[in-house]
Amino acid sequence: MKKLYATIGLFLASLVSAQVPQAFSYQTIAFNAAGAPIANGNVSFRISILDNSATGTVLYTETQTKTTNAKGLVNLNIGQGTAATGNFGGINWGTNTKFVKVEMDPAGGSNYTNVGVNQLMSVPYSQVSKTVVTGAGQGITLTAPNGTAYTLGVDNSGALSLPTTSGSGSSIPVNLYFYGSYNNFNASGAELLRNISGNIKMGYKYLPANTQFKFIAAQNSSAQVYGSGTQSTVIANGANLNISSNGFYRIHVADYGTSVNVFTVNINPSINLNYSGNSSSNLPQISATMYNASTNKFTINLTGVTSANFSGFKIDLPSGNSSNNYPETLGDNLSDASFDIDGANIMIPNLTSTPKNFKIEFSINFDASGTYTITQI
Repeated sequence: MKKLYATIGLFLASLVSAQVPQAFSYQTIAFNAAGAPIANGNVSFRISILDNSATGTVLYTETQTKTTNAKGLVNLNIGQGTAATGNFGGINWGTNTKFVKVEMDPAGGSNYTNVGVNQLMSVPYSQVSKTVVTGAGQGITLTAPNGTAYTLGVDNSGALSLPTTSGSGSSIPVNLYFYGSYNNFNASGAELLRNISGNIKMGYKYLPANTQFKFIAAQNSSAQVYGSGTQSTVIANGANLNISSNGFYRIHVADYGTSVNVFTVNINPSINLNYSGNSSSNLPQISATMYNASTNKFTINLTGVTSANFSGFKIDLPSGNSSNNYPETLGDNLSDASFDIDGANIMIPNLTSTPKNFKIEFSINFDASGTYTITQI
């Protein structure tokens, strides 16, 4: 296996004029399996920012392809790659420790291998200071213990203005957590909604009927709580929201600027077979999806699988019955039995022309990560 040894170090971005660079530099050397530097080669990376621990919540993920120099050295500006998950500008660098996970494909493709997770011993201070040190005409942003942001301004005569609520029309924080009666409204166990775009946050969870839930700005009991307003809106200090029936739910919060809306859609994950090169009349048969609440696992059976009619599958997380939701697909980029959003097709090894039957078991976490097993039956 080809490996990357991140031994050169981490360098923080400097502040340029009044604009904070949305990136920080990371320099490393790429080695091949023989221990020699990959000289003048195209190498691809997948970089993730993790919150609080080396296995913590993924706040942001991006991909980059770079060319090494004659000594195998490569420079990455983390934050300026192609974003795959989250928003680099939305990372709260001032709370919790942060870790950088680096994955690499030495061939320049997308067959990434995890080559190390390192704690950011020095937070990118320019990223923290962008909420405090601002340009002309702007103010200092201060965040209260309950998560509410305020702006303190000054006029040309040096007179300070009273703090006003900060933000660009948004009434919810960048990081929003989900909790409810299923965990006794324990703030420390609240789960972070995944930022999938600038104004969309999502999570997945099986919830029993009559579950009450709210949102909270941080994993502490003093943080600002958000609940139900009118017409499915989310407002500060709102009422409990309710789940009407048992099911696996997509919890989806959309910030439209003038209002924030919540959608809870009962969805049924399913297998999506790769039809490439196969006749639709000769595909394996797929059973209905079954869910076991005690194990938190879904089960789907595939029957009549052969080397001729099977070329991989993915797990579909459909949009349900609402046009306000976003369907997602889970595959596996590393063939490590762990899901990746929009990952590669999942294969079944050692197929022959003789039909075989398989049981697919999988679990899906709140952040759409998860694992699966494939067992012949």
